[in-house]
Amino acid sequence: MKDGAALVTGASRGLGRAICLELAAQGARVAFSYTRDDKGAGQTLEALRARGGEALAFKVSVVDGPGTEGMVKEIEAAWGRLDVLVNNASISQNLPLALMEEEDWDRVLDVNLKGAFVTSKAVLRGMIWRKAGTILNVGSLVSVRMLEAPLHYCASKAGLKGLTESLAKEVARYGIRVNCLAPGLLEGGLGRNLPEHRLADYLKHCALGRVGTFEEVARLAAFLVSPANGYMSGETVVMDGGV
Repeated sequence: MKDGAALVTGASRGLGRAICLELAAQGARVAFSYTRDDKGAGQTLEALRARGGEALAFKVSVVDGPGTEGMVKEIEAAWGRLDVLVNNASISQNLPLALMEEEDWDRVLDVNLKGAFVTSKAVLRGMIWRKAGTILNVGSLVSVRMLEAPLHYCASKAGLKGLTESLAKEVARYGIRVNCLAPGLLEGGLGRNLPEHRLADYLKHCALGRVGTFEEVARLAAFLVSPANGYMSGETVVMDGGV
C-alpha cells in the first residue's frame, strides 16, 4: 500500500477510523469523509498525521452527489489519483417494521446503499481512466445469514452485496476489483445497542464466543484492497467468529 491513495467514508470513529489507521500503517495516504462528528473527525485526522503520513478530512454526506464529486476532485488534485475506495458509511435503527416510518426506511437505504453508489460513481471515473483500482464495500453478516436485525438495515446490506457482485462484473475489464466485507457483531456499532438477551444468543452461536474488534476487521479490510489480494473480485468475505 506504500504511496497508494485511499478514501474511506464514514470514518470519524469506530471501524472507519480503524481502517484508516491500518491503511496508513501500511504506507497509504488516507482521505476520509464524515457527516456530523467534528470532534471525532479531528481525532481521526490527528491519529493519521501522528503516524507521519498524509491525510485529508472532508465533511461530506455520502448522499451528497455534488459534494462527493468535489471531494474526489480535491483528493485527485492533491495526490494525483485514488487507488482505493472503502464504502464504510452506515447507519441503523433498532425499530420493528410496525413502528418503522417511510422516512426511517429511506434514510437507512440512502446512507447504506445509495451512498455506496454515489461515492463509487465519483471515484470510478478516475479508476477507469487509469485502468486500476479497488473498491471495498463494508457489508454485514445480516446479508448472508438469517438473523434478527432491523429490516431496513438488512435490506440495505443485502443490496450492498448485490451491488458488489454486479459492479465487479461491470468494471473488471478496466482492471478494477470490487469486494464486500461482511463482519459479524463488533465491539461497537450495531452490537452496542443490542438487548442483553440478543447479544447472549449471538455469542452462544459464535464458535469463538466473543464479538470482534475494529482492529481485527480493519486488518482484513486492508488486505482485501491490497495488491496481495489481486485475484479476488465480486466476493463477500464473512468475518464473524464462526457463527
